[in-house]
Amino acid sequence: MQQQISAVTLGISDLARTRKFYSHGFGWTTVFENEEIIFWQMNGFVLGTFKANSLEEDMSRKAGSAPSAYSLSHNVANEADVEPLMDRLVEAGGTLLRKADAPVHGGYRGYVADPDGHAWEIAHNPAWPIDDEGHVAFGV
Repeated sequence: MQQQISAVTLGISDLARTRKFYSHGFGWTTVFENEEIIFWQMNGFVLGTFKANSLEEDMSRKAGSAPSAYSLSHNVANEADVEPLMDRLVEAGGTLLRKADAPVHGGYRGYVADPDGHAWEIAHNPAWPIDDEGHVAFGV
């Protein structure tokens, strides 16, 4: 079986607030939206943000159930790009979870939560090169 992720969909509470965070904070362009969902075409998959109650209904999942700890990551090509992006995300409605610093395993990273609390690691890892299309390769 092919190793791939086709889509990641996050439950959200407010479409306008979510659009501001992702479109203004990250600078991403939507490819589809309606009154319940917004999709962004990424490099090889789709990121969806779906009103949480509708997503829970779609999954037949108990309302308000939460997954265990996780984070999504957005890697940048240069260490100097980490903090300005984090600042922009906070200005667009995000919450700073951890200031950027250098972890013991190398690189430079910090964490920002989107308006619904989804954690994003904003990172530069010199061992993970990023190509011109934004694809990251593990330890190449």
